[in-house]
Amino acid sequence: MSLPPILYHSFARPLPYHATWLLQQRIHSLQLALRPRAAHPDILLLLEHRPTYTAGRRQTDPSIDLERRRLQSLGADFVPATRGGQLTYHGPGQIVGYPLIDLSRYTPTIGARDYVCRIQKLLENHLQQSHAIPHSPSEHTGVFLDPTTKIASIGVQVRHRLTSHGFALNITREPLAWFDKIVACGLDDVKAGSIESKLEQTLSLREEIPGLVNQFGKQFHRDMVEMDLDEHGEIGKAIREVEEEAERAGGWAKEPRS
Repeated sequence: MSLPPILYHSFARPLPYHATWLLQQRIHSLQLALRPRAAHPDILLLLEHRPTYTAGRRQTDPSIDLERRRLQSLGADFVPATRGGQLTYHGPGQIVGYPLIDLSRYTPTIGARDYVCRIQKLLENHLQQSHAIPHSPSEHTGVFLDPTTKIASIGVQVRHRLTSHGFALNITREPLAWFDKIVACGLDDVKAGSIESKLEQTLSLREEIPGLVNQFGKQFHRDMVEMDLDEHGEIGKAIREVEEEAERAGGWAKEPRS
């Protein structure tokens, strides 16, 4: 029996991180409720965040309190996250992907390690096939342009075989100044890169969406269908509410304060 298509939605405006995390939790709960009837959709959300530093599960509140105050003084939000990994940055100029999919739909079930490998592969393939940019093999999770330049991060959570969090790919140069303010992912000798800085040309972030959607479908062997929010009840309503909150939030810091 073939699997249903994965629905995707891309957001036009950078979203507050916390509101987007709550959206993931809400969709997760709705998926669990609908799962006994196999009526739960698999979803890929593609978006930008407002400038935000996040800390992963490995870090404790005492260890990050001083960092939180320092980074907030730069003009960014700071949010402890439930994903794996350590301190990182999300913001405009970076595409964040949140796959909310049921790994138990596959036979055999996709394990967490395989899932992360597929995410990494789709990012590597997008860089190669859309921009002729080869990746540099690394012992670390994520995608590297060379041993000391990281262009994409991966941090996931899997609960009840349902995924949340996901990946972040730097498209424009805008995120780089924010990354320079931290040791991202605990890697002291690694700096952030972007597609723009590699190609030395200006890119449209929106034009990256079709290629990423296509690569996601290939890695997970699924058709990809753009979501019609009006047809998806509570989930569509929840997505619209986050979009409205982003609109109310107004502008955001374009670069870190000195």
